Amino acid sequence: MTEASSTQNEIVHIDVRILPPVERHPRIFGTLHALAPGAILHITSDHEPRPLQYQLETALPGKFSWEYLEQGPDVWRVEITRLDAGCDCCCGGH
Repeated sequence: MTEASSTQNEIVHIDVRILPPVERHPRIFGTLHALAPGAILHITSDHEPRPLQYQLETALPGKFSWEYLEQGPDVWRVEITRLDAGCDCCCGGH
């Protein structure tokens, strides 16, 4: 896994399958907050990440794009791109 010191067009990867469930969303949101506009996060999961998409769209509307690269049944891969450099402070501490 690559840590999130981001530059434009950098792709950071997180494979949540190897993380304990309690660490997954904090790691993802921490990485997203560190992305520069134009930087990309790829997430690999063993389950549908729809709840994460909803949480992201609710907490940080308009700041990220979401695209499925693979949709199961065993592996889901998502590409999230940072669109906006504005403040992320409304996320509720994630």
